[in-house]
Amino acid sequence: MKSSTINKKEIEKFSKMASEWWDPDGKFKPLHKFNPIRIEYIKNSIIEHFKIKSSTKPLKKINILDIGCGGGLLSEPMSKLGAEVIGIDASKKNIEIAKFHAKKNDLKINYLCSSPEVIKTKKKFDVILNMEIVEHVEDINFFIKKSSELLKKNGLMFIATLNKTLKSYAFAIIGAEYILRWLPIGTHDWEKFITPDDLIKISKKNNLKVKKLDGIKYNMLKDKWELSNDNSVNYIAKFKKN
Repeated sequence: MKSSTINKKEIEKFSKMASEWWDPDGKFKPLHKFNPIRIEYIKNSIIEHFKIKSSTKPLKKINILDIGCGGGLLSEPMSKLGAEVIGIDASKKNIEIAKFHAKKNDLKINYLCSSPEVIKTKKKFDVILNMEIVEHVEDINFFIKKSSELLKKNGLMFIATLNKTLKSYAFAIIGAEYILRWLPIGTHDWEKFITPDDLIKISKKNNLKVKKLDGIKYNMLKDKWELSNDNSVNYIAKFKKN
């Protein structure tokens, strides 16, 4: 059995780009464009699930664990919405960037260089974010298992990733990396992509029931990402812990 979810090659790859996390025109430009739809989806789902009354800080009593937090692109908006956030990443450089940026913006986020199987916490979380991370881990089964163990009963886990289709190979690798140069070449490995069916099966084994699954599509005319019925490339899923 695997004892680590960390893929060293993937960590090295993202560590090399760490200084660019907060540059909206840098190597993480696609994630900056992706962020508004992710934030909206997560926020609305949490409000609906926990029956929260609207306020300026609707996530006030919610504990969130952001796994593979990178430079904090999702941790910070969640903190601004009132959530108590712990962000973990296996790259020390990513965590340094995230800590520096949060401090600069006077945000109290607990960033740790860690992964779900080794994080030292007795706390279980209301919400776990696994966004654009499962396609970079060493063993997805072990990763989901360890993530699920950190989630409270009735808690929510969000997973955003790439489907394993010929279309995703054409769009996410050939298109985004080689033609449009949105991402550095080698960012993704198609072999690590996962179909929604396989993701749901793995999650089910780990007491996670899928509540919603949506495609996410880039609208070129509006220059923004939107929810879609088409999950053949990017998709986002919401799971509830049984």
